[in-house]
Amino acid sequence: MKNSTHITCPNCNTSIDVNDVLKHQLEENFRKEFQAKELKMAADLNEKQQALETEKRAFSQQKQEQETLFQERIETEKKAAEQRIREELRKKVEEEQQEQLAALNKELTEKSQKLRELNKMSADLDRIKREKEELKEQLEAENERKLNEQMAQEKERIQKKVDEENEFKFAQLHKQLEDQKKLTEEMKRKQEQGSMQLQGEVQELAIETYLTTHFPLDTIEEVKKGANGADCVQVINTREVQNCGIICYESKRTKAFSEAWIPKFKADMQACNANIGVLITEVLPKDMQRMGMKDGVWICTFEEFKGLVGVLRQSLISINTALASQQNKGGKIELLYDFLISDAFRMQIEAIVSGFTAMKADLEKEKRAMQSQWKKREKNIELVTKNTIEMYGSIRGIAGNSMKAVESLELEVDVELLEE
Repeated sequence: MKNSTHITCPNCNTSIDVNDVLKHQLEENFRKEFQAKELKMAADLNEKQQALETEKRAFSQQKQEQETLFQERIETEKKAAEQRIREELRKKVEEEQQEQLAALNKELTEKSQKLRELNKMSADLDRIKREKEELKEQLEAENERKLNEQMAQEKERIQKKVDEENEFKFAQLHKQLEDQKKLTEEMKRKQEQGSMQLQGEVQELAIETYLTTHFPLDTIEEVKKGANGADCVQVINTREVQNCGIICYESKRTKAFSEAWIPKFKADMQACNANIGVLITEVLPKDMQRMGMKDGVWICTFEEFKGLVGVLRQSLISINTALASQQNKGGKIELLYDFLISDAFRMQIEAIVSGFTAMKADLEKEKRAMQSQWKKREKNIELVTKNTIEMYGSIRGIAGNSMKAVESLELEVDVELLEE
């Protein structure tokens, strides 16, 4: 029993483990100690809460006392201030009684000053009203001026249009007078051609008249009706140099612009070896709001033509002068370079490119048409093949092995894989 922790009760001979007894005793002591500490902590917490409530009540009471003191101080200061005000008023009344005349004079002076200020304010108000009226009159005058300018511009535009129409009418009358001198059969044929051709001829005649009048040194060549080529050709001449360049003119008076005019006109330019081409039309292309160059051709109205022709003529004279200064430098290389940068070479290249472009467009159109047909046929073939396969599968499922297989519709199986 030396190292044993068990003992035997002498009364009931029950074996008792000493360690268990000690363990229970320790646990009981620990539990009592923990409960005591817990009760102590709860008591401390309750005590602190009571102390906090006491401090809060004390703080509230102190705050109320301070507010009361503050109100009392305010009342005291208010009474003192009222007393001082009453003293000051009394002293002021006494001073006013003693110096009444001086006060009246001072009041009169102040009122006079206020009257002057009022008069000044009234003058300033009148000045502001006057400036406002002047500004209003200026705005009305500016608006009237702008309106007059707009009316003048509109009047000028209408006058230009009327002048242009009068010019056309004069040319038309002149043309009609010339036609009266021709044979009766020619007059009948021209009447049957209709007013459209007559209007075109009138504009052509107006173009030729304008060029002949404003550029007397130039050679104006009229292309006869029915002949191939442009309507009018201008060979530019100066007092020093002949044939500085050629401008080709084409006149159109229709209700709609046709893109087919440009390739034909460029071919006419190449035929007469022209440097510049001017297409004069009443209706501009849809992508143009005013005159400009399109595919190497100047396009403008009859009114714009009058300003454009002078600029183009002067540019050709300047280019010819620059080329003339380089003539004696000789050599085939210079001649070749001059040809490569010339308008004739450019128009030849443009003609070649236009031909290839047209061929390419036709080829692409034909290609798209064929692709459409191929796609349509491919869809039809796929539909027939699909329906055939479905029909074959249905019959094969019903008939089974008694129906011979169609190799092209059967699944291909790798024999080597089956053997493996």
